[in-house]
Amino acid sequence: MKTTFCLAVCVASAAAFVPATKPSFGTKLAAKQNFLEAEPYFDQSTVPVNVYKNKAPFTGKVVSSKRIVGPKATGETCHIIIDHNGDFPFWEGQSWGVIPPGTREKDGKPHSVRLYSIASTRYGDDMTGKTGSLCVRRATYWCPDLKADDPAKKGICSNFLCDTKPGDEVNMTGPAGKVMLLPEEEPDTDYIMVATGTGIAPYRGFVRRLFTEETPAGEAYKGQAWLFLGVANSDALLYDDEWQTVLKEYPENFRLDYALSREQENKNGGKMYIQDKVEEYADEIFAKLDSGAHIYFCGLKGMMPGIQDMLKSVCEEKKVDYDEWLKGLKSKKQWHVEVY
Repeated sequence: MKTTFCLAVCVASAAAFVPATKPSFGTKLAAKQNFLEAEPYFDQSTVPVNVYKNKAPFTGKVVSSKRIVGPKATGETCHIIIDHNGDFPFWEGQSWGVIPPGTREKDGKPHSVRLYSIASTRYGDDMTGKTGSLCVRRATYWCPDLKADDPAKKGICSNFLCDTKPGDEVNMTGPAGKVMLLPEEEPDTDYIMVATGTGIAPYRGFVRRLFTEETPAGEAYKGQAWLFLGVANSDALLYDDEWQTVLKEYPENFRLDYALSREQENKNGGKMYIQDKVEEYADEIFAKLDSGAHIYFCGLKGMMPGIQDMLKSVCEEKKVDYDEWLKGLKSKKQWHVEVY
């Protein structure tokens, strides 16, 4: 077991998230979660993909929709639990498509599908295997002329989801994607997870599967999962209570770093963005990747140019050809990106 340094930011002001059925985070649950596993559990040949399509979507029902950020957050983010009655199986790292109700104003056609990374394991927050969760930020547009949010330009789907109440129906497609799956065959694999904002969603599923739930993957895991989250301020932190509990229970296997752009400074005295925080540990991260670690990026697509510029700069300092280095990671399937 490797001894590691863990940097954690514990923020009392961040709103605590309380799931529908509150498990004991961090400490493994008494009841085993193994009834939705492949055989063997790491075999990805049976991963469900696009079981439900646009013309014949699945209809789920909202269990709960709760705000999970503090009052000083830069926007509203909600954790939404959806009941699928066990008829919409998925794996950690996949996404659900959501079709908002109504039609488009410009042509009267149904709204298009919006993809959201699933924020729970395949067993759901209640461990029954019949629910799944989404982490959704309400998309709004501030009009400088009105000096208020312009309702005509708000995000159709995100506002629909954040406004849902228990019992509301949600038309869904998918599950989509295999890019963000965990390669679980080698249980000593290190995972480096980089997120901005609601890009944290798939990593919540990863962490719960590896440390919170009594899964075959969790029982076998011997590596280190390192989570980087970038948000504006402490009130915008997502699922901090869960991370802190896992960190306390598994200090050698779980690692946590936050980039708070409005509260921290980078090495040059500027705002601390996610690429700046990752750069602080560049030597260690490069060493892990050289040893077979997998690195994941999830969040707004605007995060990637800064991260790639930073990685290219580090490669130049190390006299490493960036393009060849990245090509090598991709060829070995160690590089995972899902941005929107």
